[in-house]
Amino acid sequence: MSHHPLPARPSRLSLMVRSISRPALVGVAAGALAAAVVPATSASAAPDPGTSQSFHRTATYPVYKNLPKDLPASSATVAEISDVSKDGKTLVYTDALGKRIGFLDISDPDRPVGAGSLSLAQLGDTDDQPTSVAVVGKYVLVVVDTSESFTKPSGRLDVVRLSDSKRIRSIDLEGQPDSIDVSAGEDYAAIAIENQRDEEAKPAGRAKGDLPQLPPGFVQVIDLDGAPADWKAHRIDLVGPDGAALPSFVDAGLAEPTDPEPEYVSINGKDRLALTLQENNGIVIIDLATRRIEKVFSAGRVSALGFDTKKDGKISLTDSLTDVVREPDAIGWVDDTHVATANEGDWKGGSRGWTVFDATDGSVTWDAGSSFERLAVQHGLYNDDRAAKKGAEPEGLAISTIDGVRYAFVGSERSNFVAVYDISDPAAPRFRQVLPATNGPEGILPIPGRNLLAVSSETDDAAVNVRASVSLYELGDGPAAFPSIVSDDVAGNPVGWSALGALSAKPGDAGTIYAAADTVLKPAQVFTVDVTRSTAHITSALTISQDGAPATLDVEGLYARPDGGFWLASEGATGAANTIYRTNAAGEIQESVSLPTEISDHVKNWGLEGVTATQDADGEHVWTVIQRQLWTDVKDQTEALDGDDVARIGRYDVKDRTWHWYGYRLDSPKRDGGDWVGLSEITAVDNDTFAVIERDKLNGPQARNKRIYAVDIPADDPVGDELPILDKKPAIDVLPELRATNGWTQEKLEGFTIAADGSLYGVTDNDGLKDSTGETVFLRLGQARDVFADALRSSTTLSLPRRTTAYGQKLTATVTVTGGAGVTPTGTVTVKDGSTTVGRGTVRNGAAKVTLSGLRVGARQLVAEYGGDARTVRGTSEPFAITVAKGATRTSLSIAGKARKGKAKTAKVTVSAEGFAPTGTVTIKNGSKVLKTVHVSGGTRSVTIKLDATGRRSLKAYYAGSSVAKPSASGTVKVRVR
Repeated sequence: MSHHPLPARPSRLSLMVRSISRPALVGVAAGALAAAVVPATSASAAPDPGTSQSFHRTATYPVYKNLPKDLPASSATVAEISDVSKDGKTLVYTDALGKRIGFLDISDPDRPVGAGSLSLAQLGDTDDQPTSVAVVGKYVLVVVDTSESFTKPSGRLDVVRLSDSKRIRSIDLEGQPDSIDVSAGEDYAAIAIENQRDEEAKPAGRAKGDLPQLPPGFVQVIDLDGAPADWKAHRIDLVGPDGAALPSFVDAGLAEPTDPEPEYVSINGKDRLALTLQENNGIVIIDLATRRIEKVFSAGRVSALGFDTKKDGKISLTDSLTDVVREPDAIGWVDDTHVATANEGDWKGGSRGWTVFDATDGSVTWDAGSSFERLAVQHGLYNDDRAAKKGAEPEGLAISTIDGVRYAFVGSERSNFVAVYDISDPAAPRFRQVLPATNGPEGILPIPGRNLLAVSSETDDAAVNVRASVSLYELGDGPAAFPSIVSDDVAGNPVGWSALGALSAKPGDAGTIYAAADTVLKPAQVFTVDVTRSTAHITSALTISQDGAPATLDVEGLYARPDGGFWLASEGATGAANTIYRTNAAGEIQESVSLPTEISDHVKNWGLEGVTATQDADGEHVWTVIQRQLWTDVKDQTEALDGDDVARIGRYDVKDRTWHWYGYRLDSPKRDGGDWVGLSEITAVDNDTFAVIERDKLNGPQARNKRIYAVDIPADDPVGDELPILDKKPAIDVLPELRATNGWTQEKLEGFTIAADGSLYGVTDNDGLKDSTGETVFLRLGQARDVFADALRSSTTLSLPRRTTAYGQKLTATVTVTGGAGVTPTGTVTVKDGSTTVGRGTVRNGAAKVTLSGLRVGARQLVAEYGGDARTVRGTSEPFAITVAKGATRTSLSIAGKARKGKAKTAKVTVSAEGFAPTGTVTIKNGSKVLKTVHVSGGTRSVTIKLDATGRRSLKAYYAGSSVAKPSASGTVKVRVR
């Protein structure tokens, strides 16, 4: 939890995550666990392969939608700590900025509905702020900070009826409260009274913000016996009556035992309270029944490897933490003897992980080491701006048993995710998955009776449309939808990545594409992405260099050249700095191309946003887009050079180093002053058709324009200052795909490519988590031949050497297939006679030779069907008319030797043809007299005949023909009969 200096009164913006150990839900705990100094151990960043269930995000509800009707949507409002009614259908959250508590109807987890709010001004003062909530039966316990100043802390507990938001009772807490927890049997409520320090105050002889800063904090325990009117508060002091340190606190080695600074509370099944003292790096165990302090121990220190501790634009887990105090924030009971803490740190430390302690002796059972930070890096969620401070900053923690599995949920305040672990064995937590959240996930609320998890976020900035929300996740069958892209380990650490804003296919490799990050990462890098798995994997990173040194570029466009290397488009902070670079395969810059001054002089800071290339007889052509309008005067940006909402697409001809420009008319932005529309990518579909990303500046519920359009370039180049305005055709509306994640709809749809097999891929730029949730959505958008069917349509032609043939004759057809401009079709063709296939062939260099067989006799209509390929749509030729005549046959008859009258004699009959085996009947005649009729089926047939007259006889065989064969007769055979 973070603290802020008080103005006239404390600005209690850091609200408490509560740890609930009741059967209905098990706590959202605040604080981190304490431990002795031990070597940190790592939890695997790979999900447990033996699991069949995952948490699936069902909805993200922006809480500004639940503002009172008289307030504008831009009003500051957050959702920090939450609890839920016993039936799990009404969620209650604290809103410190709005100084109210809010209610959500989550009966349908897919469609949460705002159920109104309760202003604390109605209960007390307009400056009162809620710090935590808990639901007990039909009441909401609202913890309220009413402090006048840091030195005059105060607070109360309001008991509000859930059904009508009426306050039933108010209990003085005697100090500034933080978190609350309620025991499983609802016998006790425990509240940490922090009496937080002033970060600007300077105690005598100490540094600014140091301890002690009195009055000291303590714990209030409310006995929940009977009706609220009968509830009693009991104070448990953590210092002596005279303010002196308790011996157990001194023995534990706390930083300043006279100023405990209680933070988060959690109660186990035996009514023992675990309490974190964040600034003191300590943990206290209290028996609530006796109010006795049982154990005090230090959370200990951590020395470990595998962190990123430098804010330098490089995400690399090669640094170390040395002797760093954990300073735990959220805390929760794993079981009745183990507690877990999220070690956010405060002013002197933070181990960037979480720890499981044995609460009986304070020993460390397990520690996350650097594995929590590895998760942030692997999932592209690492916030390098926080590298020199507390990294991923684990703050919230909740523990619950859902569907028979004991889970720990650990929230990253600065990397906007919740990591899920199976902690059935406290000594060996198993990582299950990462849940993406909106900015500053603070409250983590399991709702086990409904297999749900609610995560509420504390960051709200309407100016950049980063809005606080409540996200819901449901445990169910099947793999999780997030992540859609992760990085693999290289040399023992995950590849550091973020802000993917450019994509390119790898020529000839359907399973691999490339991606690049913008200026968020330094130096510039090109990532290799394996897309063969359901989740894309970044497998390696190539550093871009110039003159032997790593190059710092703002890569917004990427194209892998078939000849090797890349074209890169780097967007500059000024118009003149926008540059296109060509690299070799090693990433070394070989050539740079600047924009012509007549363009760069009119570009402010929305310059190059994509690059692609085509090749034809005139050489290589590089295409790029300017994101927004050119301005007549870049200083005031009031008049567009080419007219309203017209951006430019440019072609650079490598051979003669000339530029040619075309206009693209953007859709109009939403007219509220906070939106603009621009281009974010260009990808060649063929040599004269290009796909471009057009997107607005809006995100979340306001997002409305995330589209891919196709444009055709005219055959003739522009002349002089002519700027042809291109016609654009809708190709893909990506907004439904982005909303289908059920998360915060991402603003920056920035990367798009067509892989070698025609698969379409897109990606959102997470902006390095600046004014963004940090979630990257990697999109699979179908096939090019389907989406760009008009541009990639084919023309199939069937030709034969003649229009007549005979049955059985060998005939070779030529099938010619043409595709889009510059596209050479591949694939297979099939020649058909009606529904009968008479030949198949493979297209090479745009044509296929197909040997036909089985053509039936008669007038035939043949067609060729082309099956399509990655860049060419399937097609069918016009019919080709051909007449197939019956095939010619040859018949022969042979009789060996002399014959005797009336005696059997063997004769051989042969019927043959070219290309087929004739069948049918053959008649042997002696003159006009039939001697024998037999059936033949190709080859030679031996038959017996009898001649009944002596002398010389003339025999002949007659083949009668068939439906495919012409008749034929043998020559005359002379036989002497004795």
